[in-house]
Amino acid sequence: MKEVFDRGEVVARLIRQDDIKEGLSFFSKDFESLQVGAWEHSKDTILPRHIHKIVPRTFQRTNETLVVMFGEVDATIYSLDGDALDSFTVHKGEILILLNCGHGYYVHDGTQVIEIKNGPYPGAEQDRERF
Repeated sequence: MKEVFDRGEVVARLIRQDDIKEGLSFFSKDFESLQVGAWEHSKDTILPRHIHKIVPRTFQRTNETLVVMFGEVDATIYSLDGDALDSFTVHKGEILILLNCGHGYYVHDGTQVIEIKNGPYPGAEQDRERF
């Protein structure tokens, strides 16, 4: 797992396929607004059924997770002040978690990405500041 820091806090995590271990692996800290985990279970594993309780939550910023299904994405991570912190390529099967940071992408031809955000989404005008 690769972590990008800004002022001592993790602002991005790159999860590679070999970071996923047998059982349930969570890559987020309990206090983070995005909770990202992965499963690897043996054949015939049964996970107990459950319902998630109503728990009030307050979010100040939209955070997101990318899952690259096919292709590659060159990602640059920025501080909230717009300073470049790190750049790397996210490959097929990898996950990028973005927390309280800016980001920009170069998407290679034929790339497919699933993007997951906390919501509700207020729309681009209210949610984004381009720099």
